[in-house]
Parts: sequence; C-alpha cells; structure tokens
Amino acid sequence: MRLSRILFYSNLDKPRQPQKVPMPRLGLLVLALIFEHATSAMAQDAPYTLILKDHKFQPTEIEIPADKKIMLIVKNQDPTPEEFESIELRREKVVPGGEQITVYVGPLKPGRYEFFGDFNPATARGHIVAK
Repeated sequence: MRLSRILFYSNLDKPRQPQKVPMPRLGLLVLALIFEHATSAMAQDAPYTLILKDHKFQPTEIEIPADKKIMLIVKNQDPTPEEFESIELRREKVVPGGEQITVYVGPLKPGRYEFFGDFNPATARGHIVAK
C-alpha cells in the first residue's frame, strides 16, 4: 500500500465514500446572472482615449456621460515622459514615453474639468466635459 493512500484514509475499515458538496440550483442561477450582468456592463462601456503627441493632448476635449465612471487611456507617442494631471479630478499619473496608462474618472457631475501635462503645462492642456 502506498504511503499517500495510508495518509488519505483515516479509517481503513470503512469503504471510501465520495464527498458531495451541495450547491443549490438557485445559487447557480444567481451566480450566472451576476456574471452575465458584469460582463455585459464591461462590454458596453468602451474606454475613452487621449493621445499625447508633440507635447499636446489630442483631442483637447472629451465628452463623457455624467454620473458614470469611465476608463480613460492616455497614450504617450512622444519619446519623453509626460504627466497627466487634473486638480479638479484629483488625478496625477506619469505616462512614460512611448507607453500608455489607464486612469479611471468619475462618476462626475455635469460640468467642465481641466487636465494638463505637468511637464509641459503651456501646451499639454485639455478638458473633460461631463454631460
């Protein structure tokens, strides 16, 4: 008899019974509905994209839905790093040259929110407009 079998069986007199883990059908249905809702919500909300090129944001203005959290991808096409910063949004993140970052914004009340590049504030400027 192998050692693993000896350790596995605590009582050799009783035949091994498979253990059943009960999972009510209602529980499976609830899990399936939660998973379906989460994946459909993620598929509906496409990310918004900002491009940094020649130390300028393109586009300079992005319109987003108010009262909704969004994913903003900032792609830096310059060879030098830049910092995506917004005092109103309370966001500050460095974007290395030739790379991209993801910033989550919101939910925001309707309004206009400024962002800028902290390393080139004279040229790298823009706004997020929540409607």
